[in-house]
Amino acid sequence: MKRTSFARWPCSIARTMDLFGDQWSPLVLRESFYGIRRFGDFQQELGIPRNTLADRLKRLVDEGLLEKRAYQDEPVRHEYLLTEKGRDFFDVLAVMSRWGDRWLSGPEGPPVRMHHLDCGHDTHAEVVCASCGEPLDPARIRMRTGPGYPEGLKARPDVRRRFEDLTS
Repeated sequence: MKRTSFARWPCSIARTMDLFGDQWSPLVLRESFYGIRRFGDFQQELGIPRNTLADRLKRLVDEGLLEKRAYQDEPVRHEYLLTEKGRDFFDVLAVMSRWGDRWLSGPEGPPVRMHHLDCGHDTHAEVVCASCGEPLDPARIRMRTGPGYPEGLKARPDVRRRFEDLTS
């Protein structure tokens, strides 16, 4: 079955899902944040088939989220390190974790907690406005076309109903 590509859609969510639209890629990155760097350790922690892991690591390297670096010469072995782009994905995982803790945890509570070393407290992700710091409420948000939105789509009536034009 051929997979539909969302890579060129004028939507950052669709483009992100095109990159992370499988169950393994976010989990490989999660393990990277836990300090896993080597192929065998990823495989052991995730129970992922070798060929699937090799495909996901290659894609994450090709997309610039991980850097592949040799740590041994004879035989050549590599480790996978988070890049700036990869480290920036932490926010996405933190928000997914918070949602899962709220809606998918059993009565025993969340399986993993984030502990903030700077203040010494357990914490969770909060999505707030980058300008005023207030929590984002979907009822108080309006989507607007951005500078990267295709001009040809802006003129379509169905698109204009969903978005406010950034230039208005």
